[in-house]
Amino acid sequence: MTALNPYEQKAQQVFGEVCVNKALVQQAGFGTRSIPTFVSEWIVTRHAPDGILDDLARDKIRNFLNKHLPTRDQKQQLKAQLKNGETLTILDQYNVAVDLKKDQHDVTIPSLDEKKAGIVEHLLELYPLLLGDGVWGVGKLNYQPPDKSRDGQIILSDFRPMQNSTLDLDLFCERRSEFALDEWRDLLISSMGYNPEKYSIPQQMHLLTRLVPLIQERVNMIELAPKGTGKSFVFLNLSRYARLVSGGKVTAAGLFYNNNTRQVGLLGNYDLVVFDEAQSLSFDNPGEIIGVLKDYLESGSFSRGGTQKIEASAGIMMLANIPLDEYQRPRHRNLFSELPAFLGETAFIDRIHGILPGWELPRIKNSLIATGIGFKADYFGDVLHGLRHRAGYEQIVIQHNTISGTNDTRDTIAITRLASGFCKLLFPDGLVSPEDFREYCLKPAVQLRQRVRDQLSLLDPEYSDVSIGW
Repeated sequence: MTALNPYEQKAQQVFGEVCVNKALVQQAGFGTRSIPTFVSEWIVTRHAPDGILDDLARDKIRNFLNKHLPTRDQKQQLKAQLKNGETLTILDQYNVAVDLKKDQHDVTIPSLDEKKAGIVEHLLELYPLLLGDGVWGVGKLNYQPPDKSRDGQIILSDFRPMQNSTLDLDLFCERRSEFALDEWRDLLISSMGYNPEKYSIPQQMHLLTRLVPLIQERVNMIELAPKGTGKSFVFLNLSRYARLVSGGKVTAAGLFYNNNTRQVGLLGNYDLVVFDEAQSLSFDNPGEIIGVLKDYLESGSFSRGGTQKIEASAGIMMLANIPLDEYQRPRHRNLFSELPAFLGETAFIDRIHGILPGWELPRIKNSLIATGIGFKADYFGDVLHGLRHRAGYEQIVIQHNTISGTNDTRDTIAITRLASGFCKLLFPDGLVSPEDFREYCLKPAVQLRQRVRDQLSLLDPEYSDVSIGW
């Protein structure tokens, strides 16, 4: 067994059971099952709680997978079991849609290719996020045979969402002091699913930037990079509070508010909405959606179809592929030249707080994937969610703020939010020297915003050429 690094030893000693050996998931044998890392870790740690993946633990995991996480080719067998009166307990990503014409709720169960299952109504009161775009959890399923008044139907009779049971934010913040800055940064990188030894400090800071919209309210960013740099990896695998929308058409009902079902869309149900493959993004009604979206990016509220203003704190993250030249730099000075037209509007770009230069990160390969100790993904995701609402960090930013070269309100807001996010990540206990704050919170925040200002001055002469100092 490979000897543990100092940060890994400390993590196990200081945080104990909320840490996991990331290599265990890769060794557990999930095969081609397409499930997020936080689901895989949830399964592994429940069947190998002491961190030892022996034959007994492997058998338990295999039996659990076969019984509760079926493959698509088992769906007919499982439906036959339900028809025969058996009760099944299945781990899946359940979601509920409202059918007003039939006055009913329709449950989607992906592993059974089922989209019209029923649900015991009180479960929606307990777990309203089922009405969003899906919640991973354990569902108890029964079959209700047909009678004269209705067709036969699978019923979701009980549900328990996947969630971390141990979360003490005060303790998390206090125990940050046990680690040197480089140890803490390595621990965060490993918790994200990357191997910290393979990334330089600037590259590590780029990786951590991906977490800022998850830990800080209403941060809007775009990451530009070639294919294969792992832009969506974190958002797919780390947090149940992030929702990934991959390319294609986006509807106003799905994003903001559905006037027919009176259900709030993605922005009201998640901490972060991630638009993957943004270079192929389109809207079903561009004029309406872009107008409402720009208003939301500015104000944090939106209205649609005469509804009252809806307040939300979700951030927006756009991930887009751009071409590079032979020096691995962007081929075009205008970074938005090959993206949808609305992304090239300066009024939209100005509402983006930062541009993350994903082209400075290497392509993902096996050696870059974490194989050491890190926080369990479900725990870490809950910490990021919890710290979003924790007060005091903006006061630290104000106290240590030394930026110069701009008095633009949008620049100030962007840098304050970004720097607050870095502070929460790297110094959650609030104990940071002025020098470390400038280097690891203020500097990356300014650089992210400076790229926005550079694009604005390039695209529109109304925007002056600004050089922000720190």
